[in-house]
Amino acid sequence: MKLTISSTNLLKALMDVSKAIPSKSPLAILENFLFVLKGNLLEITASDSELTLRTTVEVESGEEDGSIAVPARHMTDLLKELPDQPIRIRTVSDSSFECGWASGNSVLPYFPADDYPEIKTTGDDALKVSFPAESLVEGIQSTVYATADDEIRPAMNGIFFDIDIDSTTLVASDSHKLICYTTKDVKASEKASFILHKKPASVLRSIIGKDVEDVEIAFDSATAQFTFGATTMVCRLVVGKYPKYRDVIPTSNSNVLSIDRQLLLNTVKRVAVCSNKASNHIKLTLKEGQLEISAQDLGFALAAYEKIICDYHGEDLTIGFKSTFLTEILANMACNTLVIKFADARRAALILPSEEEADTEKVCGILMPIMIQ
Repeated sequence: MKLTISSTNLLKALMDVSKAIPSKSPLAILENFLFVLKGNLLEITASDSELTLRTTVEVESGEEDGSIAVPARHMTDLLKELPDQPIRIRTVSDSSFECGWASGNSVLPYFPADDYPEIKTTGDDALKVSFPAESLVEGIQSTVYATADDEIRPAMNGIFFDIDIDSTTLVASDSHKLICYTTKDVKASEKASFILHKKPASVLRSIIGKDVEDVEIAFDSATAQFTFGATTMVCRLVVGKYPKYRDVIPTSNSNVLSIDRQLLLNTVKRVAVCSNKASNHIKLTLKEGQLEISAQDLGFALAAYEKIICDYHGEDLTIGFKSTFLTEILANMACNTLVIKFADARRAALILPSEEEADTEKVCGILMPIMIQ
């Protein structure tokens, strides 16, 4: 292999795929980038066997095609210390390659490309959809925090993509809270679904650039492939059946609170300072036109409350929530005014944007209450 490439372009490509490099792996070869040079295109692959990232970058000159596996940490550390300039990469023996720049060079070991495991992609029966990049990033951002860490029910550890002929909904739940993000930008010829684990979902969100318009998704029963620009992400899907989330969304909660989202968020944060650190319990007391939020920790003689003038219509109600769950939902919604619909102190509350913002805000949340004394 012999090529010349911009150090900045190469470093950017390596950083784009480096999130798939495992910190520790039983397969030492996976601690390397796979370089494959064909003509003036260098393909770079990183994988932890569950998640694979691949990108291509144009070289200034490709003189000898070839493929090698290069140590990821050494390569990125070296390039980070170099100013933008052409660098020359060439194999000098059966086990080492030279990386040269204007004023010096470095010799690093490499491993045979044949030792790198074959990356399994989707099969011929894979379904394909095109997802606007902005909606995909927004959907993952709006839901990934609500995923669980459940060894018994692995399906809850990912985001459920519920694809229909007229819209697509991303769903995440940890049994205490459930978040749905719906977009009409993604439609399919037939109903389909898959569960994307939270790790590849977070990686995908972080590597989609603002200049990306659409992400092409292909998936079968075991694997999903996301392609955008020169980058491809391949990952294993979570195998399992996702619960019937639509069955738990309340439809008849008649006690309605309309309130400024940021005001409620800030108030909950202030009052929760005095809540019990183990339970994080807060209490909401609702009366016509008024909301009182309170918390106490009897063990340390702490207590706090705050009253807010608000638009509330319904029966007088006292209900408890875990403050951390409520603040998570409020912080990850983008609307200015939200509506919270209650049934009673024992049933889930529905959190969604106000009617004026319903067309632009696509997120709704469900939060289970806690018993309060």
